[in-house]
Amino acid sequence: MNKKTFEKKLAKLESINDQLVAEIRYLDEIAHKLGFQQGLKTLKEAALELIEMEEEMGDMNADDDLNPPY
Repeated sequence: MNKKTFEKKLAKLESINDQLVAEIRYLDEIAHKLGFQQGLKTLKEAALELIEMEEEMGDMNADDDLNPPY
């Protein structure tokens, strides 16, 4: 890869990185406004906790199917 091609690819990657950083900052700001004290960090923790609870409920419902209440 020659220097010109390398510099062009690097510039494209830097542009993409800038866009992604801006988007993450915006999402963090929204999370703060929604009441997540640490922004995306606490939003992610809450989302993972909800997924875990949903999976546990799914497991419990699967057990109920095996043992009907009658």
